[in-house]
Amino acid sequence: MSSCIAPSRLAALTKLRCSIFETSYNPTGVRTGAKYLRQRLRGPSMVAYYPKQLSLAHIVKKYPELGMKNTPELQRLDDVDDTKARGKGAPKKAATKADSRRAQKKR
Repeated sequence: MSSCIAPSRLAALTKLRCSIFETSYNPTGVRTGAKYLRQRLRGPSMVAYYPKQLSLAHIVKKYPELGMKNTPELQRLDDVDDTKARGKGAPKKAATKADSRRAQKKR
């Protein structure tokens, strides 16, 4: 029965069906990844599954009235100050483009 219908009419019917049901028209069967793009996103459900991680830093920041101190952070800041005093700290950022080391090398 389908042999009496012209292939061009079947292609037109498929194109019309795709426009009605908002699917992608792909007459050549090229891989497009549409199957994966239609899937529901996994990210929001994965975020909802895992509970929020509490850390000392978050608690100290949220409740300063408790008077707690984040000793690892204070130790880190002291170490950074010590390395800067010895001249081993991170270099200063360039204020302008002309101050950068790359610009000096190009000259």
